[in-house]
Amino acid sequence: MKVGIVGCGFVGSSAAYAMTFVGAASDIVLVDINEALAKAQAEDILHSTPFTKPVRIIAGDYDQLKGAEVVILACGVNQQPGETRLHLLERNTKIFKQVVPQVLESTPETILLIASNPVDVMTHVVAKFSGLPPGKVMGSGTILDTARFRALLGEHLGIAPHSVHAYVLGEHGDSEVLAWSSAKVGGVPLYDFAKQRDRTLTEKVKSRIDDGVRNAAYRIIEGKGATYYGIGGGLARIVRAIRDDERAVLTLAMPVKGIEGIEDVTLSLQQVVGAEGIVNTLEPTLTEEERVLLKKSAEILREAAGELGY
Repeated sequence: MKVGIVGCGFVGSSAAYAMTFVGAASDIVLVDINEALAKAQAEDILHSTPFTKPVRIIAGDYDQLKGAEVVILACGVNQQPGETRLHLLERNTKIFKQVVPQVLESTPETILLIASNPVDVMTHVVAKFSGLPPGKVMGSGTILDTARFRALLGEHLGIAPHSVHAYVLGEHGDSEVLAWSSAKVGGVPLYDFAKQRDRTLTEKVKSRIDDGVRNAAYRIIEGKGATYYGIGGGLARIVRAIRDDERAVLTLAMPVKGIEGIEDVTLSLQQVVGAEGIVNTLEPTLTEEERVLLKKSAEILREAAGELGY
């Protein structure tokens, strides 16, 4: 499968590297306004292919995205000191309005996978102006938050995170909702499993895990300036689900209506992902407290999109 990546900074290049190692794509095209950066990233990753999968990776322009089944948008700018959220959103919206038409001119049937932050709002904006069918525009959403949740639960319980089925919903950000009530391990409800393992989930443990998920990005950014390996792996996982028509359930962002009383807002829920993009949105099973928190998260995102006129 051919995949394009627009934006070859930390996130875009990490996604390309992760896809190369897991063989999620056979052809990868890197596009960046800084052509030298795109060429350097492509050459560097190409040199890893003798140790990984036979992936062809090149730097190119928008014309070379022709035939790409997925295009990852990792372009955009970071928030500057003293800059308001609205100003950042306005700047990134302007960039996306320049990039997306050029992508679609080359590959009009592609699936757009948004990775740039604030990912929920940027996904909402692109879904509104791109003209693509529902499910063809998706954001990486809380796939990374969900991975963090599962990894920390796995550590506490002493099991592989792959056996943990727990989800983070809502905003990829401070208002995200850890869905504790529906979490399971090997088909066993989370709290029952923890009791069997004699690793009870006390409020203190839950608070530590919540902090580990919700505030991970702040700690990582403080230590090394940016987060990119985790989301790079997440983007590779999404691409693989599309390539293999897996119908995998992943927590991705797309515009939703009528789920948990939420209308016309883009946030992350459990989505069924296959070759056509997102083919179904699942309505989560939540406690009343979790439902209230999810609606609050939706309101925060709706307000942010509204500031942009969307």
